[in-house]
Amino acid sequence: MRRTALRKYQRLEAAGLWRPEPGAQRLDVVVSLGEATLTITDIRDRVQAHWSLAAIARANPGASPALYHPDADPGETLEIAEGEDEMIAAIEMLRTAIARQRPRPGRLRFAGMAVSLLAVVLVVTLWLPWAARDHALRVVPEAKRTEIGQALLDHVFRVTGPPCRTPGGAGAVAALEQRLPPEDGRARLVVVRSGVRDALRLTGGTTLVNADLVEDHDTPDAVAGHIIAAHLRAEARDPLDRLLADAGLWEVLRLMATGSLSDETLRAHAEALLRNPPEPPPNDALIAGFARWQVRATPYAYARDITGETVLALIEADPFARDADLPPILSDGNWLRLQGICGG
Repeated sequence: MRRTALRKYQRLEAAGLWRPEPGAQRLDVVVSLGEATLTITDIRDRVQAHWSLAAIARANPGASPALYHPDADPGETLEIAEGEDEMIAAIEMLRTAIARQRPRPGRLRFAGMAVSLLAVVLVVTLWLPWAARDHALRVVPEAKRTEIGQALLDHVFRVTGPPCRTPGGAGAVAALEQRLPPEDGRARLVVVRSGVRDALRLTGGTTLVNADLVEDHDTPDAVAGHIIAAHLRAEARDPLDRLLADAGLWEVLRLMATGSLSDETLRAHAEALLRNPPEPPPNDALIAGFARWQVRATPYAYARDITGETVLALIEADPFARDADLPPILSDGNWLRLQGICGG
């Protein structure tokens, strides 16, 4: 979806007259507002120029029709047609916001192309932090997500204690991972003794599972249901998005500049996740998820509410309430080994 530098517009265009240099013939063009540029396109939809929003000057403040040029090139001009008030107001709003961020005379000024580009990013994201976060989610590679997730796990384990491990339990966990893969790759399951309410998917793809889900139930259906719910939450909202939202703008910029987040940010996020776990997905999403992974919904529902009162809709909509031919979640042997993974 296209975006503009102003939240209120998904798309903003206007008619104009563009002159590439003094003495050249003016061309009828369409002016489009983007996230960081004005795009100037001729009537055949060919791009003629991109102007940085951080470097637009007005040649006739307050006069009409509005006449603009790049800050360093007054010979190239763009006249916005009369009546295109929304575009003119948008450009002026952005010019005002950018001007407030520029250094006062006498202070050291930024120099060099790289620093100028960084200044543009800072100016835009100071008042639109979501743009920086959205960009980071698109460009952070999978390997970096895994690295961040591992660093986050170190902080999580300080609260939950170390992951439960037994020789037989590792094979049982691997079998459960193979049976319940997420949409975006293979599952990575870690059983912990405490600190997690049920199952929680982290940045990097690891899903924490509370040991009670395997120790307090006779079948693996309940723990499978909670793992499915964790997968669905991650599909609905990228776990890295929640981390970056908690971190704030400067940490997002740090991630894009250095590829890392501070230990303090990761520690605070780990504590927030464990203190305020996310809510279960909506029932419609859960039912579709149970159908996709071929798991009964009823045991999961009763694991959430033993009375069944608050999960009645989920129980009644169980896609496999009367189906006994589902693929097994785990063999009996693997289920017993998983139940003993924490030594219980």
